[in-house]
Amino acid sequence: MDLTDTPQEAEFRARLREWLGKALPSLPPRPSPDDWPGRRAYDLGWQRTLYDAGYGEVHWGADPAVRMIFLEETEKAGAPYVGANFVGLLHAGPTVAAEGSDEQRARWLPPVLRGEEVWCQGFSEPDAGSDLAALRTRAWRDGDDYVVSGSKIWTSHAEVADWCELLVRTDLDAPKHRGITWLAMPMDAPGITVRPLRTLAGSDEFAEVFLDEVRVPVANRVGEENDGWRVTMVTLSFERGTAFVGEVVACRRVLGELALAARENGRWEDPVLRRRLGRLNAEFRALWRLTQWNVSKSVPGVGGSVFKLRYSHARQELYEAAAEVLGDWAALDLDRPWVLDRLSSLSYTIAAGTSQIQHSIVAERVLGLPKGR
Repeated sequence: MDLTDTPQEAEFRARLREWLGKALPSLPPRPSPDDWPGRRAYDLGWQRTLYDAGYGEVHWGADPAVRMIFLEETEKAGAPYVGANFVGLLHAGPTVAAEGSDEQRARWLPPVLRGEEVWCQGFSEPDAGSDLAALRTRAWRDGDDYVVSGSKIWTSHAEVADWCELLVRTDLDAPKHRGITWLAMPMDAPGITVRPLRTLAGSDEFAEVFLDEVRVPVANRVGEENDGWRVTMVTLSFERGTAFVGEVVACRRVLGELALAARENGRWEDPVLRRRLGRLNAEFRALWRLTQWNVSKSVPGVGGSVFKLRYSHARQELYEAAAEVLGDWAALDLDRPWVLDRLSSLSYTIAAGTSQIQHSIVAERVLGLPKGR
């Protein structure tokens, strides 16, 4: 496979670099991590800037090579990432683009691309654990509406979201994977209560969401009733296969910074650490190639699980290596580079599907092994 830029791709890369060089210095200061309304406004403002400059649609629908170049160059330039927009741009948006009706695509996609609306994800539930299909939030038909009651947890950016990609159980008697429906729920509907959750790192981008007979129009259903598990697999393939692309670029940058820091503080003399950093370099180079393959697919499929499984552990190893470079006491200082990233990396083998779930998917769908009983 020839991975060098074509003349057209090289021209796009040069034009993007030039534009970033002019656009980034004019950005306002980033708001405080605890100021979610401010962060929402900042992230939407950056998305609008991208849209106005002609870069709004790179997260879906663009040529894969163009998307990879965009993610490489914006990360290298230190541009803002998707932030509060990540569910809309990387999960819900691609799902609606792939599975929604013409009317749904026309209603929901342009506001995401223009930086006008934020989405959150209402999948996980307190009693379901890693078994997403064990969800209990129920929805029943009442005329042109579904009436929804239940609760969700780990709902990213729920406190500032306009819409929620929501999984509900619409057939209590069907096998658990067949009685699920995918809905787009307006977050200003009566009956919704949002309670933020604080993480180990001190952030509160997650929330519990309680639903008390919330009415959601039937027109907001993506896919057929009780076909939500299939639609969810589309969502999860994007979440696991392509949503972490920018983070792979960031990890490769951090790896270079760690090697430089180790040379400066003398820890480079440790051959075990050098081997560890070298192996991580090979790991992230391989992950980057797998990322390119996933992005080249209209829907990543099981390749997303292969990527998610290996990336989660590689990211944890990267920040364990960072702790070695920093030293024992420095690694406890939350104001030092990489320390908060090390804490957040602990969640990656749980978020977006646990490593145990990914192992099962790879075993059954890639290797063809029988399902466990």
